[in-house]
Amino acid sequence: MPETTDDPILLLIRDKATQRRGFDLLVRIYSGKVYDLVRRMLIDHDDSNDVVQEIFLRIWQNLDRFRGESSLFTWIYRISVNEALAFLRKKQLVNWLRFESYEKVLAGRLVADPWFDGDRAEARLQQAILTLPRRQRLVFELRYHQQLKYPEIAAITGTSVGALKASYHHAMEKIEKILKEE
Repeated sequence: MPETTDDPILLLIRDKATQRRGFDLLVRIYSGKVYDLVRRMLIDHDDSNDVVQEIFLRIWQNLDRFRGESSLFTWIYRISVNEALAFLRKKQLVNWLRFESYEKVLAGRLVADPWFDGDRAEARLQQAILTLPRRQRLVFELRYHQQLKYPEIAAITGTSVGALKASYHHAMEKIEKILKEE
């Protein structure tokens, strides 16, 4: 699909004279959404802030590579997902060397996190989500919390809609089972 030139942010970014202003606008529009996604994946506020900064640095460095084969939103979310998963892989490797699951570390941080303002039910839901395999957790987060449609998630993850629906269904079943056990 050819690049769409009707996106005002993209037009600002493509013009060297307004590129900085366009990028500032992009950050203002998408930083909250990106932070929400990353925070739900990483749990920790400080880690999430660091990863969000890395995401927007990566976006800035790769603006000239955006070909318009997807929407700007999808491209930004794909970078966000990849950066968050890369961060989790690094943390998991460090914790694997210590013989502990990083998801267990995150579950412990969730309750102790001063930035977490949810009630006990929300904390339990988040802990149940952390028991899901990473890809399943990602699909759940994008569908349930971000309320994206399956075709959008497919574009972000490079996964078929059918596989995403199955993954989401299995995630829901696992979460329901965990919550019912309590």
